Amino acid sequence: MKSQARRFALIFALVLVLLPVTIFAQEKAVVLTGAQLTRVVPLGFYFEGQSAPTQPRNAAAARFGEKRHVVAALVDTSGYATEIRAKYEGFFIADSPSRVGDRALETGDYGFGFTDDGRLNIFDVGGRQVLSVAAETDKNLRRPRPLMMQTAADGLRFYAGRTYIVIN
Repeated sequence: MKSQARRFALIFALVLVLLPVTIFAQEKAVVLTGAQLTRVVPLGFYFEGQSAPTQPRNAAAARFGEKRHVVAALVDTSGYATEIRAKYEGFFIADSPSRVGDRALETGDYGFGFTDDGRLNIFDVGGRQVLSVAAETDKNLRRPRPLMMQTAADGLRFYAGRTYIVIN
């Protein structure tokens, strides 16, 4: 009787551990377009004591499951200080913890910039760098845009031109 109770407890514990992994594995990214995209992209973004308008034509978003989103857009930084423009191209919003490249990113609103040497830098709204990850280049991408998201076998790809990072 004790061995049967232990077996049941072990199976129950295993189900509790694997169930969240299975649920999140089933939440494949769906890239939003049209009205769905317009609904989740803010019109402007605050960063380092300033706000800048969003460039709607250069916005992208994806939904994971029912209520988890990743939203990004370029913003108009003309007229801003050179040091802000150099590191801050747009905003990146994750409404749940995510993996950006090989790094964990907590829920939050961030500024981002791709560097000339092939890295994506993400900053908190105060301008402090939160992470930096190496980007890859997709030489087979037929029509690169300044910013877009696309589903792929390796996860959700977040592109700036042909340069991309995988988000999971």
